[in-house]
Amino acid sequence: MLDRKKINRSIGIGCIVTLTFMLTGCSILSNTHKQVPENKKIVAAGAASPVEISFWNPFGGGEGEFVERIVQNFNTSQSAVYVKQLRLESNEYYVKLSTALSSGKGPDVAVAHVDRMSPFVKAKQIMPLDELASEVGFDFKNLEESNVRSVSFTNKPYALPLDTHFHMLYYNKAILKKAGLLNEDETPKLAISTPEAFIQMLKQIQAKVPNVEPFAVNTPYFQEPFLNMYYQAGGELLDNSKAKVNIDNDKSLRVLKFYQQIYASKLSDVNDKTPWDTFHNGKAALWMGGVWEAGYHLGESSLPVGIMPLPALFGSSKQWGSSHTLVIPTYVTKDKQLAAMTFMSYFSKEGSMLWGQAGHVPANRAVLQSQEYLQLPYRKLFIEAQHHVKFAPQTDKYATMFTTLSEDLQSIVMGGLDPEEGLAQLEKKMNSVLAN
Repeated sequence: MLDRKKINRSIGIGCIVTLTFMLTGCSILSNTHKQVPENKKIVAAGAASPVEISFWNPFGGGEGEFVERIVQNFNTSQSAVYVKQLRLESNEYYVKLSTALSSGKGPDVAVAHVDRMSPFVKAKQIMPLDELASEVGFDFKNLEESNVRSVSFTNKPYALPLDTHFHMLYYNKAILKKAGLLNEDETPKLAISTPEAFIQMLKQIQAKVPNVEPFAVNTPYFQEPFLNMYYQAGGELLDNSKAKVNIDNDKSLRVLKFYQQIYASKLSDVNDKTPWDTFHNGKAALWMGGVWEAGYHLGESSLPVGIMPLPALFGSSKQWGSSHTLVIPTYVTKDKQLAAMTFMSYFSKEGSMLWGQAGHVPANRAVLQSQEYLQLPYRKLFIEAQHHVKFAPQTDKYATMFTTLSEDLQSIVMGGLDPEEGLAQLEKKMNSVLAN
């Protein structure tokens, strides 16, 4: 899941699921609709040059390096399709992608977060992929069911999900040892059964290791740590009708007060603009960071890092999460549709291991269950946590709602706004977005 925060962290993790699918022949045939077996291609006899497709993505930093490797591997693996990628800055990616889809001029295949898909589907700007996948021999049944469900509208998949990404609790073993909170096997000895017990444990770190931040909270993107705990408490963004926002309630208030107490007790620095770096530099004991950061933190030999699932403080293990997917615009011609789907299949089947090395949990079940993936550090814990991910509700207003949520939560935690007043204002604004 890419945003400027991940880029700033130089995250060595990739939304880069690479999918390898072998091509034979010279070019994709535009008018043939016959079934082809696994690892085969529909090609046009006599075509001398490959079908060139453009691939848009927002991946920078370490993730961008993984994507580049995937694209290069695909291009050298066959001669029928050539992928030309264009990286866009993450903060402008969806503006440019939306403009391209509206104008009918842009990429042949593009990355889209699962929570960004709904408006594209509603506007008929991206195409269902079930028939196209069948033509190139790709079976959505080989992906995790939760991922396929998240990209399905009217029982048809409109994207190929590459991964699931979410947060884990990273801990500094050296700091926890000084605080008397590390077991002999280097697992944490944390009191994490309730918010109150968690805060007391942070105070123990504060008392015994006074020169570090006990808990680096992602205050610059506070909506993520908020949603993690809000979903744990059983909270929902929309009511059962999906027509009204449900954020002004006791669950959200309890979560906000939990974080406010942490800030007030100096257990976390509310003014820390780069908490991911604070942890990486050995100045924080705990950090709720993305799985995409695993390569970044674990790759630093001098940093004694461990990873565990988020503590279930509010009654369940539910947590915020998202997914990177690949989509094909409806304006794409048939030959390029087949070429794009072939690349997407490769990205899923062959590239998922690279993506798994980066940190995201692959949606491709064969890779997810492979010994090669399971032997990577902490991946069994990643899979355990993945089962508790709660994807965003399917509404074409989600992006605007999420922006409103982000801005108003900042006003509460950074601006000192009363949480009860702030939540009431937030629900009113989000309902206005939903209604209009």
